[in-house]
Amino acid sequence: MSVDSNTIPQDLLDILVCPVDYGKVHLHDAELTCETCGRAYPVRDGIPVMLVDEARMPDGSRGAPADDTGRTPGAAESAE
Repeated sequence: MSVDSNTIPQDLLDILVCPVDYGKVHLHDAELTCETCGRAYPVRDGIPVMLVDEARMPDGSRGAPADDTGRTPGAAESAE
């Protein structure tokens, strides 16, 4: 039996969410697409890359634009 390298087990798909807005993601081709914001996260060798900087925006650009405060949505806050 041949296994596609971009196949993700359904139990993992059920718990994955977009790191920006926590929207549900759906597997389409080799990407996980957020149903809320439309960001598409790549799947490489069967591993979801759920990093904001790796996401493709709905307009085709890469990464996440900064918000009004200059921070990137979904980026970790630095410890104080």
